[in-house]
Amino acid sequence: MASTKRITLSVAAGALALGAGLGVTGVATAATTPSPGATDSGTTAEGTAPADGFGRHGGHRGDRGQLAADLASKLGVDEAKVTEALQAFREANKPSAPPAEGSMETRPDRAAMDAALAKSLAEKLGIDEAKVTAALAEIRSADQAERAAALKTRLDKAVSDGTLTQAEADAVTKAVEKGVIGGGGR
Repeated sequence: MASTKRITLSVAAGALALGAGLGVTGVATAATTPSPGATDSGTTAEGTAPADGFGRHGGHRGDRGQLAADLASKLGVDEAKVTEALQAFREANKPSAPPAEGSMETRPDRAAMDAALAKSLAEKLGIDEAKVTAALAEIRSADQAERAAALKTRLDKAVSDGTLTQAEADAVTKAVEKGVIGGGGR
């Protein structure tokens, strides 16, 4: 019983440390990210970042215009065309109404959304769907590896600072890998 309690407390402490680390990282990123300008290809005429179909629950989390740039590079297509195709996909797939008050928002099936995005982009850009699917998977994999490396760096620092024990850091890493908590790869 005491062992289970210690493990639970360790995971909880790790999750709190991870949350604090993600918050600090978010603030630091916000402070160093340049604001979008009129000449930034990752923004619309209104100065807002274009939607990319990956939403707030995953995918290309950084600059939303970066997905268009990465896809354009991988597919050998003009970035403006990719941005337009991503925006069209987003518009065609946005919810018709906000979730009902008090209800749990249901996330769409990620595999189905990825397949629909690849099909839509392939049609709009005149590219083989398999090539688009592979490019999206490569980009997602690179993002996942980047998040996992950043998590490892934060946890290693917490261990060296004495904020966490190595066992707690390992527990957080395992929880992230298993999808129990967010912050890295799944």
